[in-house]
Amino acid sequence: MTLKEVKCGETVTVKRLSGDGPVKRRIMDMGITKGIPVYVRKVAPLGDPVEVTIRGYELSLRKADAAMIEVE
Repeated sequence: MTLKEVKCGETVTVKRLSGDGPVKRRIMDMGITKGIPVYVRKVAPLGDPVEVTIRGYELSLRKADAAMIEVE
């Protein structure tokens, strides 16, 4: 399952990051790394963006970026 598919109000753990090069590096620079819990706060009506809480701060991710983050 990817972060894009998680419903509002759920907490999941990052399993792995797909993607390559600068995109993967940018996601990791935002603090999204393997084993980190992610709480999905809000999802926009059309699904883009997704607002999450990670490492104590709020972050908005595009649907394309959220699809690169595998969670469990």
